[in-house]
Amino acid sequence: MQNHSKLLDIGVIGLGVMGKNLALNIADNHYRVAAFDLDNDKVNALLAQERQERLTGQPQRITGCHNLSEMLSNLTRPRILVLSVPAGEPVDGVCQSLIDAGIEADDIVIDTGNSLWTDTVAREAHYAGQFIFFSCAVSGGEMGARFGPSLMPSGDINAWEHIKPIWQAIAAKVDATTGLPIERQEPGNPVTEGEPCTTYIGPAGAGHYVKMVHNGIEYADMQLICEAYQLLSDTCGMSAIEVSAVFSRWNQGSLNSYLMEISAEVLAQVDPLTDKPLVEMILDKAGQKGTGLWTAVSSLQIGTPAPTIAEAVYARAMSTQKTQRQQLSQCLAGPSKAALIGSERTTFIEQLENALYCAKIACYAQGFQLMAMMATERGWQLDFAEIAKIWRAGCIIRAKFLQSISEAYQVAQTQGVELSNLLMAESFSTALSTKQLDWRSAVAQAVLSGVPVPCVGSALAYYDSYRCDTLPANLLQGQRDFFGAHSFERVDTPVGEKYHLNWSHKPRTLVKL
Repeated sequence: MQNHSKLLDIGVIGLGVMGKNLALNIADNHYRVAAFDLDNDKVNALLAQERQERLTGQPQRITGCHNLSEMLSNLTRPRILVLSVPAGEPVDGVCQSLIDAGIEADDIVIDTGNSLWTDTVAREAHYAGQFIFFSCAVSGGEMGARFGPSLMPSGDINAWEHIKPIWQAIAAKVDATTGLPIERQEPGNPVTEGEPCTTYIGPAGAGHYVKMVHNGIEYADMQLICEAYQLLSDTCGMSAIEVSAVFSRWNQGSLNSYLMEISAEVLAQVDPLTDKPLVEMILDKAGQKGTGLWTAVSSLQIGTPAPTIAEAVYARAMSTQKTQRQQLSQCLAGPSKAALIGSERTTFIEQLENALYCAKIACYAQGFQLMAMMATERGWQLDFAEIAKIWRAGCIIRAKFLQSISEAYQVAQTQGVELSNLLMAESFSTALSTKQLDWRSAVAQAVLSGVPVPCVGSALAYYDSYRCDTLPANLLQGQRDFFGAHSFERVDTPVGEKYHLNWSHKPRTLVKL
């Protein structure tokens, strides 16, 4: 008979960078962990690190397992198992192995990888009755997993009640008043104060969808900062270290964010081999893992405009066209580049700061609107104030700005109104109206200088499109009716009433459909 007092609280399967650090994070928060990986060297490396980090007098917190049957026999019921394996076939491979090892119907398997949200929906249905398939998107990278990530769980609500205490313990924490992260990267001394950056997102797939949009926003946010870097470099003749100083200053204000902070640090780094700025020695070809692409595709499929996110994906694709860019740079003409100096330069830097803030608002508005549209389509009840809150720490897009987003949704909830687009929030509409001339000036200067700003520019077009009461889609729909008899609605008849003009007949007659 088993001694239940010695049973472990949770199992972690897959001990790569993320799995290993999640296991150590869970152990730091006083939960007993069973660990398994097909590579026994990874198990041994985790156990060695746990011994090294364990506080004096503290009992062993992580137990290595030789196989999944051993893991299942060592866990309290219902058994909670965390999968930290690559998305796709490996997830199903582990699930089948757990079935073979004797997993039971009320046991909970949590997929923490970057799975496509539709795969998560399918898996929950497929494994129903064999075990509870739950999912949790994790953001924050290696250090986030170790000392506090942003966690976006979704699936069976009853399963969440079992997982919730552990997730709230290991999640990143923020100060409830300021919204700023509470960070302490000390093994064995986790942050316990503040608000945890996790909340139940919704039914199966919702968490991974929200994480997907998070990553799409991340793509755009990164590209916005890169465009600002190129503008300061090309139009102001600033060195990498000078741009770093500007970014550091901006990071003290409304543009405060993790991405701005690390951008300043990257620009200030000297290359150990050449003593030149490291950024100048890095080839300008950006990689991507696909989640930004998924976000752009989803926006197209559901018909929700997210041009800045899409342009960020295109910008990475353009960066890979290095050979063609080198060739075309020799034969395509552009404007002469005279660097701004003196007061003109000072004014432009101020304009660019405001432009970047406005573009950031538009970018986040696109992401939240996309989540809202998918929630409507799927019947999810997403709490956007809470989603903004759990992104304030732990994740890559963590920023002071997210406190303002959360407050905007909370104000709307208090007033009993639906905030269908962040641009409608008074705090943001006022900021945009005040700063939009600077935004236009920055984009105009970019165009006149021949500096590509696909994200800053598309964000402005997004803003102007929503600002327009009438768009030229009336002509577009007329074109469609002309060549394809696609019909149109009229401004002077009820919504939904369709008409077609017999364009090929003389005289042309209007037909109500």
